[in-house]
Amino acid sequence: MRRVICSMGVSLDGYVAGPDGEFGWTAPDEELFRFVTDEIRGVAVYLLGRRLYETMLYWETAGRDPSLDAPGREWAALWNALPKVVFSTTLSSVRGNARLATGGLAEEIARWRAEPGPGEIAIGGPTLAVQAAESGLIDEYRARVHPVLVGGGTPFFPRDGHRVDLDLVETHIFPSKVVNLRYRVLR
Repeated sequence: MRRVICSMGVSLDGYVAGPDGEFGWTAPDEELFRFVTDEIRGVAVYLLGRRLYETMLYWETAGRDPSLDAPGREWAALWNALPKVVFSTTLSSVRGNARLATGGLAEEIARWRAEPGPGEIAIGGPTLAVQAAESGLIDEYRARVHPVLVGGGTPFFPRDGHRVDLDLVETHIFPSKVVNLRYRVLR
């Protein structure tokens, strides 16, 4: 059965975006970009909210840009081939290898868990990730902790008072001092 992962860059004080919605401090260095590219290879489907979908639209055409470096072209090819399900109440259509969600988050996850084949179900975007976490749908958290305090904004973790016990699976420190933490949810 496919696992549901939540993987995002986060400030040391626990935010995926600052008070103004900015997340430029999460821009990856070369090694971190390779790490994230390798991570996406293990994903069967990416479930994302409207804001992240619109941010990632850049990659729909980026691969055709002759100034894009080889790692960027590789990421674009992987991202564009990856099936994506977009959760939005305002969009009427999406582009590329994406479709609008027809059911709720739990229904989409159940459908993808039942599909045969390898690969994980990735949750992207803080609002959608909070919904998945509050419903107990996330199997693994992957936080790339950036050495910055942003003082507020959009939290990585839900603040619903619900306790979730975790098991540390992996850590990695990048030259940029970003620390990757990978935790499995204990059930």
